[in-house]
Amino acid sequence: MKRATPAALSLSALTLLSLAALTACGGDSGSGSDADAAAGKPSATEAGERQLTPEERLKRLVITEADVKGMKVSDADVATSDNSDFAFAKSPQEVTVEKPVCAPLAYAMNQLPLGRSQADVTRSVSRDINDSFTYVMLTTYEPGGAESAMAGLSKAVDACTGGFTAKANGNTGAYDSVTAEKPVATAGDESLAFRSRLTFRGVTHTAHAQAVRSGDVLAVYYSVDGLAIANGRTSDARMNATVVKAQNAKLG
Repeated sequence: MKRATPAALSLSALTLLSLAALTACGGDSGSGSDADAAAGKPSATEAGERQLTPEERLKRLVITEADVKGMKVSDADVATSDNSDFAFAKSPQEVTVEKPVCAPLAYAMNQLPLGRSQADVTRSVSRDINDSFTYVMLTTYEPGGAESAMAGLSKAVDACTGGFTAKANGNTGAYDSVTAEKPVATAGDESLAFRSRLTFRGVTHTAHAQAVRSGDVLAVYYSVDGLAIANGRTSDARMNATVVKAQNAKLG
């Protein structure tokens, strides 16, 4: 099995990003002034004057703390956040995969958009610093783009069971295996789920992912126990059904 070097594993980068997301001051939590966004509705002025941009639309659809009471929701956009230096990559163009068919998996597990997207937003959700993190990424596409992105991810899950290695900016992320599994909650037009296993410093970790397509919007969920990885404890970060169901409900 292929393993990443300790200093360059993509999930270790996620660990640092996860911890920073909880301890950072200020940040966009998706609450407060976003009350209208929490309701998923544009204001009367916006609705009457112009159509929402793809990014504005996603910001109104993405999960907020009002949707998952008792949980912390933070902006986890790797390209623009203050913690972006911890990211494995800031765009899909920076990533190379030894098996090109596996590229959608590398994107999905590193909060990068799949396919030819119009816009994307990402949030991290957790109860506290000791909890596993669930990353929620929403991406919108032109007609047919979401279906194509979902098909590519489905093909990757089937073709990459033996694992794969991805590289970006001198970092290496190595996954021992990928296995399809039953989604914690089906919704929208299509749903799929998978788990990935990796070995870091001799310790095995399992992360879980799920994708849901609702029309031209694709939601990708990814759960990982960053603290366990950082502390060398075996982990199995089960998908948080509460988070998935809350976000799926907003997608319709």
